[in-house]
Amino acid sequence: MTFLKMAVAAVALVALGACTNADRFGPGGADAAGGGFGANGGIAGSASDPTSPAFFNQTIGDRVLFAVDQSTLSPEAQAVLDQQAVWLMQNSAYRALIEGHADEQGTTDYNLALGARRASSVQNYLISRGVAPNRLQTISYGKERPIQICSDEGCYSQNRRAVTVITAGAGV
Repeated sequence: MTFLKMAVAAVALVALGACTNADRFGPGGADAAGGGFGANGGIAGSASDPTSPAFFNQTIGDRVLFAVDQSTLSPEAQAVLDQQAVWLMQNSAYRALIEGHADEQGTTDYNLALGARRASSVQNYLISRGVAPNRLQTISYGKERPIQICSDEGCYSQNRRAVTVITAGAGV
């Protein structure tokens, strides 16, 4: 009986030791074995997978904000777009739709034109950073798709934006 207990304990220790071996699937761990993980260890498609749109949205940032009646990129917006450009060039299987938005002030026509200028400003910046033009498309929603609904500056400032939406398929 004592021998049986010792044998079970030895097998359990060996099994637990195997659980801590990072290279148990060969060099590179689970990634190398195709275990459903992304390029750098994240679960494929999750925010921890640096090749996923979820990572792009949450870590890189999918939007930039603009000042009132402006389509000029701020230094903060340029910093976000620099990261977007790097991500897009490293992940050539994706393309981007750039949405231009405006706050509720002004006419529908004015805000559609302003949203188009904002989207175009983002598109031109990404192209200047090396992203292929055929991977970028723009659309303006003007004031028709607010993310904040109230009539004060706090809401207006969030609605004055351009959003980069990542989609599958290289080229438009």
